[in-house]
Amino acid sequence: MNDYNVYKKMRTVLPLMLLLLLFTIILGVALGAVYVPLDRSFRIILDNIGLIDDPALPQDQVSIIFRVRLPRVLVACLAGAALSACGTVMQGLFRNPMADPGILGVSSGAGLGAIVAISLGVSVRSIYILPLFAGIGALGTVTLIYMLSLRKGRISPLTLILSGIAVSTFIGAVTQYVLIKSNTYEVRNFVFWTMGGLNGMMWEQVRLITVPVLALLAVLMMFSRDLNLLQLGEEEAQALGLEPSATRKLLLVITSFMTATVISVCGPISFVGLIVPHIMRLIIGPDHRILIPASAIGGAIFLTCCDIIGRMPAGGEISVGIITSILGAPYFLYLLIRTRRDGEVF
Repeated sequence: MNDYNVYKKMRTVLPLMLLLLLFTIILGVALGAVYVPLDRSFRIILDNIGLIDDPALPQDQVSIIFRVRLPRVLVACLAGAALSACGTVMQGLFRNPMADPGILGVSSGAGLGAIVAISLGVSVRSIYILPLFAGIGALGTVTLIYMLSLRKGRISPLTLILSGIAVSTFIGAVTQYVLIKSNTYEVRNFVFWTMGGLNGMMWEQVRLITVPVLALLAVLMMFSRDLNLLQLGEEEAQALGLEPSATRKLLLVITSFMTATVISVCGPISFVGLIVPHIMRLIIGPDHRILIPASAIGGAIFLTCCDIIGRMPAGGEISVGIITSILGAPYFLYLLIRTRRDGEVF
């Protein structure tokens, strides 16, 4: 895709997606057990960020919108954007539509860190303790897998995937052992965390996730041209002045840290990094200069919509991780069948 077409799509597609994201955010804060009209929800947001002054707004609805729902929706947007952007990069690195951020064992490592924090009883001391332990577990797992896959300064994608499977299986066994030794309350807390939920998100979680996600997303966009070169193959990319091994290492570290940040706050949320990048690639093409930002916006829209769906049942809330799994599993099977039919392999 030439530069003119890229910039043309950036001027048309991205603004439309941002408008759709804005509407989704307003819809997300308006819907719930207590419905608040869309226009009033929008005015409440504008009033609380200082753009308008409307003293006639009902204070009970102000509390619901700004203190309860808006932080939750913003965390959903940031988490969806991060997971989708990381999925885009992973699919580009491995040149496979079934690659996603969980391929490096980030979820299993985060799960081990979370159950350790819960079992030690330190997770109740601060809202930052559980994310801290989960983040340490995720990054530690990625580091181990990376070291096992590294050979003579190069990383084999196949070795990386197999190492990820082996290490994730081992960590899963350790996690199960810790669960066996835990009491019922600790097991219930861990199971709730593993469902991947946005319930109870507050402004503290928004502040915790905003800076690393936005900063790393900007860094990933800076590597969009390098990802385009990697699609040509390692020899061709190297001939054009790119060092494939060093670029791949750096991008793996960035995506792992970004994914760990999201999982540490929200818990494991599956398939966002698989579905959205693949669909966006079909719609706008493979050029990462527009694919990464479009996937990030699309991921924010997708996860927010999934959270809205999860909040709608009258019998009680369904965790967003369950919704994404229900939608993602059939799509993954479709990709698997199509990949086998086309003769593609990892």
